[in-house]
Amino acid sequence: MAKESAEGERVVLGLKGGGSLPLKLSASDREKLFSSLEKGGWIDLNDEDGPVRVDCSQVVYVRSESEEHRVGFGLG
Repeated sequence: MAKESAEGERVVLGLKGGGSLPLKLSASDREKLFSSLEKGGWIDLNDEDGPVRVDCSQVVYVRSESEEHRVGFGLG
């Protein structure tokens, strides 16, 4: 089951040209990002390290953590 920490969820933006931008975003900033990707243009987000301005027209993929990280072979 997906679980978000109190600090936010890790998201990686893949950019045109091959670069990537790892971010840790709140739920509201994550939703703001996803809704802005369709429109393109610039968006201001708050990462754990400070404010970030992203040109959504340059984003080619978004990878987001969907599960807790686990160590071991069991499911429980």
